[in-house]
Amino acid sequence: MSERVLLVVDVQVDVMEESVGSDAVIANVAKLVEAARAADVPVVWVQHSDAGLAKGGAEWQIVPQLSPADDEAVVHKTWSDSLVETELAQQLEALGAREIVLAGAQTDTCIRSTFYGGIHRGYDVTLVSDAHTTGDMREWGAEFSPEQSIAVLNAQAASTKQPGATGAVTTTAEAFI
Repeated sequence: MSERVLLVVDVQVDVMEESVGSDAVIANVAKLVEAARAADVPVVWVQHSDAGLAKGGAEWQIVPQLSPADDEAVVHKTWSDSLVETELAQQLEALGAREIVLAGAQTDTCIRSTFYGGIHRGYDVTLVSDAHTTGDMREWGAEFSPEQSIAVLNAQAASTKQPGATGAVTTTAEAFI
């Protein structure tokens, strides 16, 4: 059993099409998946669905550059926090996970919610600074550009602490060394 798990959130066709720097993030997630597998760190995949992203549709699929292995869990969610009303907590418990290494999309919603949701449930959560992305949410009232949103969450994650759980930030190159 590994105490660490790589959690890949919402790297789906539609989500990545509307996110900044998608090609670089997808490439970094691919590197993380390869490194995690080589280090015998379990990889858990998350896919979001809602009224605008129908489960099973072409745009809902994980991007073609990435593919879960047959023995890797795929968790389906309908809320931003990947731990809400899903079997993710049970998957993490079965794997003996204490630390989540987090990558994916979207920074402003599902990555932020899953980061803090993990911390609040007692997991140490390490955000991979160059392996998460978001779309431009200013149309819906967000104050920051996508790049600023990514930088803000990276800064906040690095200083997040509570009794029994801490946040951290790493890069793709350093995540599994």
